[in-house]
Parts: sequence; structure tokens; C-alpha cells
Amino acid sequence: MEKFSIICPCCEAVLTIDAQTGAILAHEEKAKKLGSFEDLQGALGKQKELRENIFAQEMSSQKDRQRILEEKFQEALKRADTDSGEPFRNPLDLD
Repeated sequence: MEKFSIICPCCEAVLTIDAQTGAILAHEEKAKKLGSFEDLQGALGKQKELRENIFAQEMSSQKDRQRILEEKFQEALKRADTDSGEPFRNPLDLD
């Protein structure tokens, strides 16, 4: 029985496949490299800083949100007042 091995481009796992049937005979995951405690702690610190930055950006955007929505509403009211007094006619109703 002939078999061949393929390396997955996504997870780099090794798949052993039977040539005749195409069935997967074996699957070996790539060995994960374990980092030191200091490396893991540094990565967690970076993640925490990134989360805090994103939170601060969202908070600043929420502060101005009410004002921006009010301005958009006022502009829409101005446009509604300047429209002609005739009712809207749907072009599909002309049939």
C-alpha cells in the first residue's frame, strides 16, 4: 500500500494519506513552542494595553455621539421643511 504525506498550509500539521483510497491515515499536529513565563507576561501586558486603548477610543467616540446625532437630525428637519408640499408618489404606482 502506497501512502504520502502532506503539510497543511494553515496549521502546518502533517497528514498521511492513502494513495489508493484518499483516506487520511494519520494526523500529526505541529509541536507548539512553549515560551518562558516572562514572554507570556509581556504578551499579556501588550494585550491589556491594546484593550485599554480600544476602550478609550470608544469612550471618546461615545461622548460626541449625542451631539452628532442631534446635528444630523436638525439637518434632516431642515431638508424636510424645504421639500415641496406635494405628497410623495411612488413611480411604481403609475401603472
